[in-house]
Amino acid sequence: MYLTLRGVIDRVIAAVALVVLSPVLVALTIAVLVRMGRPVLFRQKRVGQGGREFFIYKFRTMVQDAEQRGGGYMPAEMNLIPPLGAFLRKTSLDELPQLLNILKGDISIVGPRPALPSQYARYTSRQAGRVSVPQGLTGLAQVLHRNEAPWSVRIETDLRYIDRIGPGTDFRILCATAVRVLRGTGVRTDQTAGEVDDLGPARTNGEQVAE
Repeated sequence: MYLTLRGVIDRVIAAVALVVLSPVLVALTIAVLVRMGRPVLFRQKRVGQGGREFFIYKFRTMVQDAEQRGGGYMPAEMNLIPPLGAFLRKTSLDELPQLLNILKGDISIVGPRPALPSQYARYTSRQAGRVSVPQGLTGLAQVLHRNEAPWSVRIETDLRYIDRIGPGTDFRILCATAVRVLRGTGVRTDQTAGEVDDLGPARTNGEQVAE
C-alpha cells in the first residue's frame, strides 16, 4: 500500500519539478551543447523493479565514445570527464533528466539505484532481491557510499533499506541526500575495475560505463 501511494506522489512531484526546474534544465542543456556538443543526454539501459529493463536519462558528463575508450571504467589519465561533466557529477545536476523516468514510472524518488543488465545478470539469488522494490533516484547506498564502495557493499546496503522501507526511512534518506549533494563528497572518477566490480570476473568486452 505504501509503495503504491508513494508511486503516485512521486509522479506528481516529478511533474511539478519538471515545470519549476525547466529554466535550469534549459540552461544545462545549452551548457552541455556548447561545451561538450551532442548528444546532450546520456541514455542507457538499466534494470528496474522485477528485472524489467528500461532506458535511464542523464545529462552527458563524459566525452563521446567514453564507453569504448575507457573499457567500462574511467581511469583519470584518459581524461574522459571534462570540467563541465565533473561539475555536473559533483553537484548531481546530471541526474535531473531522471525526473522523466520518475514521471514514466520507471523509478521512484527513493530506492536502490538501477543497475546495468550485465551487473544484474551476475547477482546472487540474495542480491537479486534488490529489484523487489522500485529502483530510485537516490537511496541508502547513495547517501552512505555514493560511488566509493564496491558493488557488493552497495547491494547489501540496499537490501538493508528494503527490510526497513517506509515513510520515515525515505524521509531520512532524502534529508541525507540533500546534505551529501551540498557537500559534494563521495564522488570518485578514478576507480579501476578491481575497486568497483567485485560481483565476479570483470567484463572486458561490451561492458558499459555507468554514468
